[in-house]
Amino acid sequence: MKGKLTFLVGAGVGYLLGTRAGRQQFEKIKGWATETWQDPRVQGYVKDAESAATDFAKTQGGALKEKAVSTAKSAFHKGDSDESADEPTSETSYPQTSYPQTDGPLVDADDANPNAPKI
Repeated sequence: MKGKLTFLVGAGVGYLLGTRAGRQQFEKIKGWATETWQDPRVQGYVKDAESAATDFAKTQGGALKEKAVSTAKSAFHKGDSDESADEPTSETSYPQTSYPQTDGPLVDADDANPNAPKI
């Protein structure tokens, strides 16, 4: 199925770029896409999505950093207690630990920015 879809997409692109009528159709599609992208309503949605993504990244980034630091500390402390004094250690060896299971996302997307418009 994937091979057939790839073939059809390739044939369509070949038609659009390879024939005179195809190139004309491609120019029409390109013009329509450019007009649509430059539409103020579309740009408003783009700006809203960008600001929502930025706000989410800021709130999620702090929580992710805290979780990573605490997980790393617990993994290294657990690794230190498992090693015996007789075994040599090297700088390239890492403790073999299982990482704790999380209850879910650190911050839910809706909780991170509850006043954001729903897209």
